[in-house]
Amino acid sequence: MEAEAIFSVINRKSQLERLQTKKFDLAIIGGGVTGAGIALDAASRGLSVCLIEKNDFASGTSNKSTKLIHGGLRYLKQFEIGLVRESGSERAIVHKLAPHLVIPEKMLLPLVEGGTYGKMMTSIGLKVYDFLADVKGDDRRRMLDKEETTSKEPLLDESVVLGGGLYAEYRTDDARLTTEILKKAASFGATIINYCEMESFNYNNSSKIESLNCIDYNTSSKIVIKANNYVSATGPWVDLLRKKDHSMNNKYLHLTKGVHIVFPYDKLPVKQPLYFDVPDGRMIFAIPRGRVTYVGTTDTNYNGNLERVVATTDDANYILNAINDTFSKVNLSIDDIESNWAGLRPLIHEEDKDPSELSRKDELFISDSGLISIAGGKLTGYRKMAHRVIDAVLKNMDNDTKSNLKESYTKTISLVSPSLKSTKEVNAYQSSIEKQLVNIDIKDTYHAWYMCTTYGKQTDIIIEKASTFDNADALECLIRAELWFCIHHEMSNSLTDFFVRRTGRLYFNILSVKKHLDIVLDDSKNYLNWDNNRVNSEKEKLELLIQDATTYYTKEFK
Repeated sequence: MEAEAIFSVINRKSQLERLQTKKFDLAIIGGGVTGAGIALDAASRGLSVCLIEKNDFASGTSNKSTKLIHGGLRYLKQFEIGLVRESGSERAIVHKLAPHLVIPEKMLLPLVEGGTYGKMMTSIGLKVYDFLADVKGDDRRRMLDKEETTSKEPLLDESVVLGGGLYAEYRTDDARLTTEILKKAASFGATIINYCEMESFNYNNSSKIESLNCIDYNTSSKIVIKANNYVSATGPWVDLLRKKDHSMNNKYLHLTKGVHIVFPYDKLPVKQPLYFDVPDGRMIFAIPRGRVTYVGTTDTNYNGNLERVVATTDDANYILNAINDTFSKVNLSIDDIESNWAGLRPLIHEEDKDPSELSRKDELFISDSGLISIAGGKLTGYRKMAHRVIDAVLKNMDNDTKSNLKESYTKTISLVSPSLKSTKEVNAYQSSIEKQLVNIDIKDTYHAWYMCTTYGKQTDIIIEKASTFDNADALECLIRAELWFCIHHEMSNSLTDFFVRRTGRLYFNILSVKKHLDIVLDDSKNYLNWDNNRVNSEKEKLELLIQDATTYYTKEFK
């Protein structure tokens, strides 16, 4: 079986058979970026690995971040030097592993009268930040005067701007990154499946976990998975699994909610990414991305429904007030918002700390039953988190087994094949895509940018597939080819998998979801043999997500 076909929903039956008939070195519960990173690290070292996810991959926290691979400037303010150092070095590594997907951006930090940072502290802070993150050359911070700052961003209020700092960050798509890591883990032999939930643990006579009782939601069949080691990388659900394992202690999660709102670019035409003050002392990002600009995030305590996290009117107004206070010329209202996303941060509880003060450091919980749980952490640190988990797993292995394993080398494993090696290659490839798309009558350069930053060189496969469809509409042919690729190469199993996690369209191009829904539904039905009940269920689930992405509720769901 070719490497790509291993990660196809078409081959789900054989994947389920492997889950039930093989005893693995490691079973991972949770298909977010942390679980994905653990799977790749383990499989590439030579361990036999399986991973199950109860929903779709990256459907929780790993699709709801600010979509930055960043060093965390604000953690410097909290004196989390180790976290800043690790995050800073990791950004450059992950950029090299997928330069089309982890894209360097210059971030502007405007300095304003009465703001969080003064000129001197900002200059020193950004210099320390560069030192800790080992930033080189042109990416090093540059301090700007008032005229240079307003020239960089004309939307800023000239009457309060004192100057600014320009420093390096990286933009990404968190769900795409997770998908590519999982695909790469599968190419190393990992057995990975979505829509398969761990329901309970089975124990041996020594009270050690012996197997997992699971349910596959596609077939409603029950399966049992056996492994020598078990890891829970379930984000906000970590404590629920620890309770099932009867291994809760005095350490527990503290969930906070983050909301981002999205505008058509012409409503908020910022020239470059910004990190700016909010009146309550926090700071938030405004980031241009293709045809939109998105802004966030909020940071509030959360005790609501883990399965349905939504934006409230208070969340939207908080961000709108911040925008209108900073960019006095735009005067945006809630009616200008095109879409939103709301997600949870699974942080470690610390007494008497506000949500924004909680550490983003990860932590391992190791139970007497053998369950290793990991919580906390940041998107940027997924590789290092995987190292720490595998180190804990190796402690349970005998020396003979360990002697046959490779040292971790995820630092050099390109995440996408065929790979692009640098930003220069990415830019040249995007230009070549533009020409290919013009040849099929797609002249808007947005689509070349979108395809390149979403799929990298895999775009060639999609464009070639698009030529096999008979539709008169070239964009419709292209999205049909995307769907074919995501089903056959990326385990896309539903409409929401495709429109939300594989393509990001629900958040960044919601109009295209409505425009192409019928043809995507027809093709999905044909590829996956959906009956009428499944078709109706798929439409209902997508409609609910569209509703949540465009609605601001008075309160959270319980």
